[in-house]
Amino acid sequence: MAGSMIRGYIIAESIKPGAVLEGLSLTLTKISRSLSDNASSDQPRAWTLIEFTTTEDPARLAEALAAVLDDHPSRWYTHFAAGTEMFVVFPKRVFRYQKGDAGGRRRAQDYARSIGVPDVQLDWDE
Repeated sequence: MAGSMIRGYIIAESIKPGAVLEGLSLTLTKISRSLSDNASSDQPRAWTLIEFTTTEDPARLAEALAAVLDDHPSRWYTHFAAGTEMFVVFPKRVFRYQKGDAGGRRRAQDYARSIGVPDVQLDWDE
């Protein structure tokens, strides 16, 4: 799947202190900052969204993102599509499933709930 264009994002506030995301060829497409209507009590209300494109191997990208996401005190995740496959990335954990696979999506959502991600944040597009 490497070589296919991936559009992704990471919320700047979700990156753990001291973490470095490097060694990937990412093209920055947009940085925006807004107030979140669905921030949990341990997340800041203002979120900085860093949007990018890449042709990196999606599994490599997912593992790199999982390595920099903070898991304390807030619970964060990001997601992206690579062709027909979805990647839902949590700190130190990645879920992959085919678009439209309700069971795969449910497994990722169940895990998110188990680590404290609010239901209102489990609305990713496929």
